[in-house]
Amino acid sequence: MMTTTMPNFLLSLCILESLLHAFTEVNVQASEFQLEGDYLVGGLFDIHHVMFPKIYYRRFQVMRFSVEEINNSTELLPNVSLGYEIFDHCSDIQNFPATLNLISVNGSIQPWSEPHKNLSRVSKVIAVVGPFSSTETLTVAPLFMMNLIPIVSYGAASSAFSEKSKFPSFLRTVHSNKNIIEVIVNIILHFNWRWVAFLNSDDEFGIDGLELFIKRTENTDICMAYIKLLNDNVNYTRMFKQIEAQKINIIIVFAPKRTAEALIESAIRLNVTNKVWVAGDTWSLNEKLPKEKGIRNIGTVLGVSQPVVAIPGFNDFIYSSKSWNDCENAGQKFCNEFCNSSSLSAEDIVFIDPSFSFPVYSAVHSVANALHNVLQCGVGKCNSNITVYPHMVLAELKKSNFTLLNQSIQFDENGNPKFGRYSIVFWNHSGAIEEIGFYTFFPSINYVIDNNKIQWYTDGKVPSSQCSRECPKGYAKRQNGIHKCCFACEICPNGTFVNSTDDHYKCVNCKDTEWSAEGSTSCSLRVVEYIPFTDIGAILIMCGAWSFIGLTIATSVLLAINYNTPVVRSAGGPMCFLILSCLTLSSLSVFFYFDKPTECFCILRSLPFILFYSVCLACFVVRSFQIVCIFKMAAKFPMLYSWWMKYHGQWLLITGTFVTQALLLLIGYSCGPPKPYNETLWYPEKIILSCEIGLKANSGPVILLLFLACLCFIFSYMGKNLPKNYNEAEAITFCLFLLILTWIIFATVYMLYRGKHIQTVNALAVLSSLYSFLLWYFLPKCYIIIFQSQKNTQQYFQGLIQNYTKTISQ
Repeated sequence: MMTTTMPNFLLSLCILESLLHAFTEVNVQASEFQLEGDYLVGGLFDIHHVMFPKIYYRRFQVMRFSVEEINNSTELLPNVSLGYEIFDHCSDIQNFPATLNLISVNGSIQPWSEPHKNLSRVSKVIAVVGPFSSTETLTVAPLFMMNLIPIVSYGAASSAFSEKSKFPSFLRTVHSNKNIIEVIVNIILHFNWRWVAFLNSDDEFGIDGLELFIKRTENTDICMAYIKLLNDNVNYTRMFKQIEAQKINIIIVFAPKRTAEALIESAIRLNVTNKVWVAGDTWSLNEKLPKEKGIRNIGTVLGVSQPVVAIPGFNDFIYSSKSWNDCENAGQKFCNEFCNSSSLSAEDIVFIDPSFSFPVYSAVHSVANALHNVLQCGVGKCNSNITVYPHMVLAELKKSNFTLLNQSIQFDENGNPKFGRYSIVFWNHSGAIEEIGFYTFFPSINYVIDNNKIQWYTDGKVPSSQCSRECPKGYAKRQNGIHKCCFACEICPNGTFVNSTDDHYKCVNCKDTEWSAEGSTSCSLRVVEYIPFTDIGAILIMCGAWSFIGLTIATSVLLAINYNTPVVRSAGGPMCFLILSCLTLSSLSVFFYFDKPTECFCILRSLPFILFYSVCLACFVVRSFQIVCIFKMAAKFPMLYSWWMKYHGQWLLITGTFVTQALLLLIGYSCGPPKPYNETLWYPEKIILSCEIGLKANSGPVILLLFLACLCFIFSYMGKNLPKNYNEAEAITFCLFLLILTWIIFATVYMLYRGKHIQTVNALAVLSSLYSFLLWYFLPKCYIIIFQSQKNTQQYFQGLIQNYTKTISQ
């Protein structure tokens, strides 16, 4: 509500008031434009527009009919007559006298700065119907807002009028541009069009539509490839060349009827072909263009229109009325043009474009129903003692809730209608306009298009309009230039997917538990794989481990029973039991290669084997060294041999190896112990449950293990020429060869295969390493003890040594 007015605005009113006196002096009364009544409703219509008199004249006649219908009703305003004073509104310059006439009393205007001095002189009208266009409404609306005179527009669709702080007494019976744009955008999306041109009039209506279209399409795939403001200075030849150069097939025309007609006629003249034209509601029901010669050449025309609502009794009113010939006889003059309605026939009025007829009809009835409530009308009478002011009518208008021609007439808090719908139309090849769908907003959104009714210029196929062809499934878009509709297609790699319902421009990574092939649109759950204890391979290997433990125990018992025999002593004596114990403890690692790996399982897979197998290798290093000393170095280096035997060098070396390896494992596992690991790189569709190699934890211990193996191999190889029947070094060399061969095979398999069975192969390699020493070092000793006892005597061994000593001394 405006509580103060600017001094300069009041000065303007004074100047305009002087114009008003001049206007009223030359005004000639004509019954067609004025009707006496208890209460007056103002009307602003573009009756004598230079280019289009018929369509505007029909709307003017709808208002006259509405008032007559209300006055003839005994229910709406009984014993109360409603009058009107209608002005021709066709020029911004000449609008003010007519507007001031409506808000004046006896040629004078009461400023809002003095509201309490004489309320009865606020205005001579209780409400105004019109004007039609947004630009015209913006011109005159502030004058009515000052005194809160309701202005109910039947055509002003600009979204600016929804701002109640600026337009507190404005209401309308047509949907705002926001709703029209919503329907147009849904049509574009329905047919999957992406590359469009938007041509709008260079006025409030067109610019508002452009801004709303830009805002509405922000989060869609629609791109405005071309924008042009249409005015009298447009170079149509250049404009259409630019549209054709960008290969735009969809043209949205958001402009008044006159501007749209000039555009389409230019397109026909310039031979513009094969386009889809989307018309706004101001020209979609144009009665002239669909019958123009060459209209089919421009392509297909779709449009959004006000629904055609038949108004009962209106045609009879036109046929029976002679008043639309009266103005010429009366010499009535408006907008510097003499009334020439005598050139119109009744058929011209009846069959002209019916757009916006129902908005006029519902606007007048809204005012009448508001007056009905203000006057507290009941059965047969109204309260004539109530003084009616415009702001009282405004208050009731906002609360409107009545039924008119099966439609519930209501307004929202912004003065916008909560009724009505839009028709979606098509200009068929016979020159008729055919409804192919509709879009309703109330009580809920309902949207229907019958594609089968459309006769496309492409012979049945829906035309396409895209800057770039849509990417195949599984491809992401990479934008080229400023338009998101222009892009290159890039396939999404393994482990990613493109979400077609969310973001077409990004390959999204799958979760750790999911996978996708190249060019996927979704991820699939990975198959989790591991070797359970019940696996046949696991069962066989664990049986082999238990068998190994049994054999080591049996071997230990056999060696213990024959402890004092030469075979046992030559095999190492007490060291044999240490080796067999460590081999048994090393075999415990085999059982932790199966089932779901845990941190504990991962540690026990390697720790027992590395630690105790190192002790085994240390023992064999000592054995190899002792064999070489006995048969070679004892004779050449007696002092070294004596020192070795005196200080028990073999046990010092074994103990040192154990302590060193234990410390290395303790340090390594403290820094980074082996942990469960999900292998997903080798097999994207699977999750292989395994353990990390644990380089930090195992690098030092493994290096020591390799060093012992190499040292053992060197010493044992040096003893390869010992007596054949007493050649333990040769047995150790062969065991080491099998050990090295086993791990070379495992390393090769590991480089080529990382499936779940790699755990089985790893356990098999560990078991093979253990069996190599048991079978090729201890089994021959057991065989001699059991089956060749004649070789297990002191005399036999001394003979071998003596023969070898003679051989090397020669």
